[in-house]
Amino acid sequence: MERLRSSIALLLFGLGTLAFLIAIDRPEWFHLRPASGTAAAMSHAASPAPDRNDG
Repeated sequence: MERLRSSIALLLFGLGTLAFLIAIDRPEWFHLRPASGTAAAMSHAASPAPDRNDG
C-alpha cells in the first residue's frame, strides 16, 4: 500500500511539473479576454487613444 501511494505521489508530481512547463511556454493562455462583443467594445472604448501622427 505504501509503495502504491508513493508511486501515485511521484506520478502526480511529474504531471504537475509537466503542466507547469507547458503553461510557462504559453503566456497567451493567461491573458484576460472580453467574454462578449459588448465587453470587447467597452474595453476598447476605455483604452487610451493612440497618439496621432498627422505631421
